[in-house]
Amino acid sequence: MTIREQTEDIEGKTLHPKACLSSQSKGRQRTEKEDEVRTCFQRDRDRIIHSKSFRRLKHKTQVFLAPKGDHYRTRLTHVLEVSQIARTITRALRLNEDLTEAIALGHDLGHTPFGHAGEVILREIHPGGFDHYKQSLRVVDFLEQNGKGLNLTHEVRNGIVKHSKGKGIIIPDSKAERAKTLEGQVVRVSDIIAYLNHDMDDALRAGVIKRSDIPEKIVKIFGDSHSKRIDTMVKDFIYRSLDTDLEELGMSEDVSSAMYRLRDCLYEHVYESDTIKKEFRKAKKILGDLYEYYLEHIEDVFTDIPPEKKLNRHRMVCDFVAGMTDRFALMTYEKLFLPEQWTVV
Repeated sequence: MTIREQTEDIEGKTLHPKACLSSQSKGRQRTEKEDEVRTCFQRDRDRIIHSKSFRRLKHKTQVFLAPKGDHYRTRLTHVLEVSQIARTITRALRLNEDLTEAIALGHDLGHTPFGHAGEVILREIHPGGFDHYKQSLRVVDFLEQNGKGLNLTHEVRNGIVKHSKGKGIIIPDSKAERAKTLEGQVVRVSDIIAYLNHDMDDALRAGVIKRSDIPEKIVKIFGDSHSKRIDTMVKDFIYRSLDTDLEELGMSEDVSSAMYRLRDCLYEHVYESDTIKKEFRKAKKILGDLYEYYLEHIEDVFTDIPPEKKLNRHRMVCDFVAGMTDRFALMTYEKLFLPEQWTVV
């Protein structure tokens, strides 16, 4: 037996009957020879980590645009926190940790510069609309590796495209709206656990929200610290899911209701606050101008793409702008639209 086959054998003997086994993956869009050492989900995780789009996450905003402070979250630290929370839950439920990690690390690869502000802007100006979760799938299917994509497994791709919820239900009632694997559903919940807590932490640090703005009932349920809040949410999700023997993943009524109230609180005081809206207007101006410029000067960027592939100019420009980091967008805007400073000696 190869090392991979030994790992697959261990999965079959130790994981929960409802876990997604590596050996039972539905495979890739393009068939590949299996690796001797790594399972298919381990290979997916490695491909994501070594991708260019993953590296760019370190300079993409989570909430605060182009943050200069060393301790504010970026999109990269966000996916790492999601991954760690998801792995903790997955191990406790005896699900496939490698699959969970791959989905968690890849779920935001399609996010725009300037956080959700960038997503809203591209949704307005791109004729086909824009959703970061669909763009994440486009990144791994096509944009990476010069158009070849990463050729990930069906399960990872499905988990990526089903992770987002916005203001929607954390775990949808409709199975069609959920990831097909329990591992993918765990990532969806871990995503909201992560961002509710680290966005609050960052907002408190930035002075956008005060502790007194957080309803006392939420503090009573979750505790008064970052670690206590995460601990309460994670353990509640684990034990409630175990109570059903994983027939249904979920949380207690008290905890889930408090999470919705906390999310509403963050939307009111942070995401839709005057401070963030002011920055949003700046981001809209920057990305809107860049989009229009490249639409008119598409050959300036896509010089090596055959003419027949230049038909959908909007799609190409949208992909390019969405892939920018905050600082690259700012640097490019300055180069294209601001006068150069000349020094007279």
